[in-house]
Amino acid sequence: MVHKNEYEVNPRTMALVAGYDSLGQIVTEVVEREQRFYLADYPSKIIDNSCRYFASSLEGRISGTKQVAGFTHKPPIVISQTMGMYFFPIISPKRKECSWIAHKYIRSYEGESDQSTTIIFTNGTSINVPVSVGMISNQVQRTAQFRFTLEDRLKNSAPRNDVVAENYA
Repeated sequence: MVHKNEYEVNPRTMALVAGYDSLGQIVTEVVEREQRFYLADYPSKIIDNSCRYFASSLEGRISGTKQVAGFTHKPPIVISQTMGMYFFPIISPKRKECSWIAHKYIRSYEGESDQSTTIIFTNGTSINVPVSVGMISNQVQRTAQFRFTLEDRLKNSAPRNDVVAENYA
């Protein structure tokens, strides 16, 4: 596997999966549409750096989700609304072993006998995460609700051309 040092979440990012290296340190497997590789940082740090790249922070995005949708536990976040980059955590984002999943790439998911869940992406690849199928289902639904609410809010608060023209006439 390829190892990289710096990374920003982008529209090709499907998941940031927490794992461990040979020394027991948490690393991130970056799952993109065309490739997979590892980063030495933990997933929430990469998410935070990516939020900062787009002029916010993970803490700011979590606060925004709480304001828009009222979600306080394991909140989905938007990294870039214009690029459709909505992600949800599988456990508390405060924990270093928290993996993050891109909402738009989920095709389906199925529970396994060990209470883990296999997530199948739109390109046919999959990952397995150590949480129940019910939890993944809940996170997918909450992210969809958050996304709809935010996009509806932005659409309905955008100035109409005729109103803008009147104000400057």
